[in-house]
Amino acid sequence: MSNTYFITGGAGFIGSNYVHRLLERGEKVIIYDDLSRAGALRNLAWLREQFGQDSFQLVVGDVRDAALLTGSSRDADVFVHLAAQVAVTTSVADPRNDFEINALGTFNLVEAARLNERKSVVLYASTNKVYGGMEDVTVVEHPTRWEYEDIPYGCPESQPLDFHSPYGCSKGTGDQYVRDYARIYGLPTVVLRQSCIYGPRQFGVEDQGWVAWMVIAAVTGRQITIYGDGKQIRDVLFVDDLLDAYDSAIDRIDRVKGQVYNLGGGPGNTMSIWAEFGPLMEKLLGKSILVARGDWRPGDQKVFVADIRKAERELGWKPKVGVEEGVGRLFEWVKANREEL
Repeated sequence: MSNTYFITGGAGFIGSNYVHRLLERGEKVIIYDDLSRAGALRNLAWLREQFGQDSFQLVVGDVRDAALLTGSSRDADVFVHLAAQVAVTTSVADPRNDFEINALGTFNLVEAARLNERKSVVLYASTNKVYGGMEDVTVVEHPTRWEYEDIPYGCPESQPLDFHSPYGCSKGTGDQYVRDYARIYGLPTVVLRQSCIYGPRQFGVEDQGWVAWMVIAAVTGRQITIYGDGKQIRDVLFVDDLLDAYDSAIDRIDRVKGQVYNLGGGPGNTMSIWAEFGPLMEKLLGKSILVARGDWRPGDQKVFVADIRKAERELGWKPKVGVEEGVGRLFEWVKANREEL
């Protein structure tokens, strides 16, 4: 028996990849999206090419519209909340808009789930930005990267929350609402604090989706600017691995409801944003890449690596796609879709 999945932001990068997976296995899908993101219409066209014009229901709507959100999700068995304002820089420029989309929009979603009385599963795509700058954690410098000195497995879920930037505050507000609705109302919710997710159908821009942005810029000959020393370390997770974790959380919801999980590449899938990523891109491209240099940006951590052992233990999940393989697959997708990009 198929479930009805209600995917906010379903026309985006992660959303369209998940919708593809759900349709492939015969689930019913409602996409709720305001179609404001670059690539949204292309992603919808791709899904329709793959599965047909009427393969999913589309609701063109804003998560700030509580009435529309509640009315269109009455039949949802599973909510996957991916719609968001996603850039720190944009949140600084327009904090009210950021708050209304991320904090109020997430509140609207958990209220919709509570009011439909189906005890619907809610997955919330949170962010590692809820941990802030982690100034209390010592980092050490190496020739091509920074690393944590004393936490070899990365940042655990027990790291104190420290919301930096309006974006961190708004996403963190949603994070805590989703978590608390499990406690107070018994909703089966799971919070997923995601690191750098990358893969095909990601129309990255400079201030969000950095892996895809740099691959797109390298292939299409656009200027790449490296802020800071380029040795900042991030753990990266290929989108297919992320979606495996979504499936596992839903399958195990009776055991994991109310929980929070870090989802990232973990220590085994890290790279510095240019000192290590640059040579990999030059190898794929077959030529050197000239980059511009800029000052460190506010709030740019020298290191973020997620400790993913809780997800491995409780979700029975771990990343399968390594950095070189994943970046290679993204590179081939960008090359094949160069004209679109």
